[in-house]
Amino acid sequence: MPVYSKPNDEYFEKRTLRRHAGVLHLWALGVAAVISGDFFGWNFGLIAGGFSGMLTALIIMTAMYSGLCFSIAEMSPALPHTGGAYSFARTAMGPWGGYITGLAENMEYILTPATIVVGIGGYLGAIFHTPKSWEPGWWVVCYSVFVALNIFGVALSFRFSIFIALAALIVLIVFWIGAIPHVDFARYAFDTPSKGWLPALPFALWLYLGIEQLPLAAEESHDPRRDMPKGILYGLLTLVVCSFLTMILSAAIAPGAAKLGASQEPLVLSFQTIAGSEWTKLFAVVACIGLIASFHTIIYAYGRQIYSLSRAGYFPQWLSVTSARHKTPVRALVSGSALGMAAALGIYFFGQNSQVGAILLNMAVFGAVIAYILQMASFLLLRRKLPLMERPYVSPLGVAGAWIATIISAITLVVLFLNPDYNKGVYGAAIWFALGIAYFAFYARKRLVLSPEEEFAIKWN
Repeated sequence: MPVYSKPNDEYFEKRTLRRHAGVLHLWALGVAAVISGDFFGWNFGLIAGGFSGMLTALIIMTAMYSGLCFSIAEMSPALPHTGGAYSFARTAMGPWGGYITGLAENMEYILTPATIVVGIGGYLGAIFHTPKSWEPGWWVVCYSVFVALNIFGVALSFRFSIFIALAALIVLIVFWIGAIPHVDFARYAFDTPSKGWLPALPFALWLYLGIEQLPLAAEESHDPRRDMPKGILYGLLTLVVCSFLTMILSAAIAPGAAKLGASQEPLVLSFQTIAGSEWTKLFAVVACIGLIASFHTIIYAYGRQIYSLSRAGYFPQWLSVTSARHKTPVRALVSGSALGMAAALGIYFFGQNSQVGAILLNMAVFGAVIAYILQMASFLLLRRKLPLMERPYVSPLGVAGAWIATIISAITLVVLFLNPDYNKGVYGAAIWFALGIAYFAFYARKRLVLSPEEEFAIKWN
């Protein structure tokens, strides 16, 4: 049985967040978290599945995220805590369910910025013509700058998220308009053989991964009961439009799906067709905005997620102490960045440095789909066990939407282990996951704290 300690007032005074976010901030946080997928990562799916396979996988993933986001939009205002997925699962399935869900989501959020920073390094290398051996240096610079930005305050982080999300959308709109006159499906989109939609699933998922982080901002939202569902669903609608336009138009112009699928800076490659090589460097600079948007925003996410699990005692409690001046989880932000950077450097120096981004992407998806399965299990259990719990928003997709998201997530989890090009990283992620479970079994479950998520869950159970 878990063992709890009752903290004094000083414990929570040292772990206080500041409320700042409204609907626009939440929408921007959700869009910014995902928008990098349009600039880097999804294109590997063109090699894995071909154009038709990738398009089919994208349709399937859109259905999955619709079920997921509507379910989260119901749970988040009913359980408005910074714990997000962990707090849903803790209420529905107890401490073990809460921890395993939180651990899976933690892996997703730590590995996603590590994946994105590889893309940023590729774009910056193309801009400044630096040798490939310099890429880890770009990674260190990016982590240092954006962890600092997150430390300096929630108001600054949210304002920057709005700016960077709008800027990234403008970049994509310019690209879509420029690409339309050059579209030739027969010549460019189908220059790779179709290999089916199954191998492309993890890469199609990348075009939406991160939108589910919004409940982590619940304790920094002015009115999470009203604003959280709107922020999640408006963000999903924006991302659906972006995903299909970017994927279809990029693959259907020169240089073609085959070259695009192997590129570390796919939109820069496609933009050469639109404006010529003389404008390519400028576009690469602008395209970095999309990658930076997600990098910055998911650093915010893992900071809050580590903070919440640490405050409740699942992770070491010292990680949840916030700064006295800015009320931001400095230790959580720094430790999450160190783990992500270590994973990227480990693969770069001891694995396949030409495929670092794709390997990290599959590792992040491993954590994501486990978290999705457990969140949907939480939704189904909460509907059955706690029908009288107040729900300010009710999902119109209901139980059916949750089951669709669960089945597609489970299929994607199996697919991750079937691709020999990337599955070594996935096996590494599975070992990381197993070690995390062992930590809870032998240590943390005897040192839990009655945080807001824990007290809420105990009240309903």
